[in-house]
Amino acid sequence: MSYRIAFNFEDGVTRFIDCNAGEKVLDAAYRQKVNLPMDCSDGVCGTCKCRCEQGDYDLGDDYVEDALTAEEAEEGLVLTCQMVPSSDCVIDVPVPSTACKLVPTEHGAQVSAVELVSDSTIVLKLRLDKPEALDFLPGQYVNITVPGTDQHRSYSFSSKPGAAEASFLIRNIPGGLMSGWLATEAQPDARISFVGPNGSFFLRAGTRPLLMLAGGTGLAPLLSMLEVLADEGTDQPVHLVYGVSKVADLVEIERLDALKDRLATFTYVTCVSQDVEHPRKGHVTDHIEDEALHAGDCDVYLCGPPAMVESVRQLLRDRGVTPAGFYYEKFAPTELVTA
Repeated sequence: MSYRIAFNFEDGVTRFIDCNAGEKVLDAAYRQKVNLPMDCSDGVCGTCKCRCEQGDYDLGDDYVEDALTAEEAEEGLVLTCQMVPSSDCVIDVPVPSTACKLVPTEHGAQVSAVELVSDSTIVLKLRLDKPEALDFLPGQYVNITVPGTDQHRSYSFSSKPGAAEASFLIRNIPGGLMSGWLATEAQPDARISFVGPNGSFFLRAGTRPLLMLAGGTGLAPLLSMLEVLADEGTDQPVHLVYGVSKVADLVEIERLDALKDRLATFTYVTCVSQDVEHPRKGHVTDHIEDEALHAGDCDVYLCGPPAMVESVRQLLRDRGVTPAGFYYEKFAPTELVTA
């Protein structure tokens, strides 16, 4: 038996390893050439201190309090030289990946489909060379190299981890480097490469109700999360508010309906800010009901433009609600910012 351990480094890079039953995380990491910070490996110095974001583990009692206090352990801090997982885990490492001598992981693929699903959105589907070599957490992104250039663009997976075909929702930007290539040059079976996964915006394990808020192509990472929730099953109420500018910009509605059929606790609404033909007008913040916030006893996952992220924050302040978990990814045309 072994467990999958995801290391999230402070520069956004994620690297996965396998940890055998009874094996310490630091030993497993070094066995797989992930050089986590360490000095003593005996639970004395505290150099290997990280935070376990999710998962079950045993720290034992063979370390000194100067290395890890009881209060730190209670808050989820761990010593990787002492930590023995008993489930899959996600661990935040407080150094850049380069400090651990990691080389960015590059993946290859072939274009299997390019679909202009609206004037504003392109669906890109990639047939992966080695699906088994690509691990990511639902909600994360990769940096895709624009063919024929040395430039890359960051896009979140809309597909679930483990799928043989990766998919992305890409904003169709007039004059955009990637969207221009997709619209005019991309051919079936064209080669494409990307580096990753990256990002701290991913689905956390938990039991609280989930409120998902999507603006435009910010729907992509939430689709990946919903696919995992539907596969695994959950009793958590999951509600999505999905907003766009025009009715024609609403995409993946059939997929959302299919997810509703698979996940009994999932509901969603759409809203449109600039089109009188839609029954639910306005921005996402106009359609966040108090019931969906559960008086703060919920986890909020938010992905959209910077202005939308700030509007949601202001709405929460105005209502005096502090969600138990608040995770966001905001994007401009060529960048992603996560927290």
